Amino acid sequence: MERLDIHIEVPAVKYRDLADRTDSESSSVIARRVEAARDIQLERFKGTKVHCNAQMTPRHIRKYCELDAAGNRMLELVTDRLGLSARSYNRILKVSRTIADLDNSENIREQHLAEAIQYRSLDRKTA
Repeated sequence: MERLDIHIEVPAVKYRDLADRTDSESSSVIARRVEAARDIQLERFKGTKVHCNAQMTPRHIRKYCELDAAGNRMLELVTDRLGLSARSYNRILKVSRTIADLDNSENIREQHLAEAIQYRSLDRKTA
């Protein structure tokens, strides 16, 4: 499982949620945000063989996934508590970078890191 970037359990959807008619973010708005994030990544890796965050090498991760002090503390705590492997640690950083890109944020912020950690839910079940 550590070879997968994102793994979460998806519970069954309740009827009231399916029947809810409130407006949510449209697919076209989401698609535009994804296209913008992909453009950011193409620009970031211009002139290299890397085209997206998922392809980052450890050298790229060190360069483009720098965390502030709070982010480092959070990742240290989670890594120690869950006993994450180096591979899982790097995948959290890559996903955090992608979440920050989707948020059009130059830096990975604490909320980006927290969201990426949540996407490692199966790591929590095995720890």
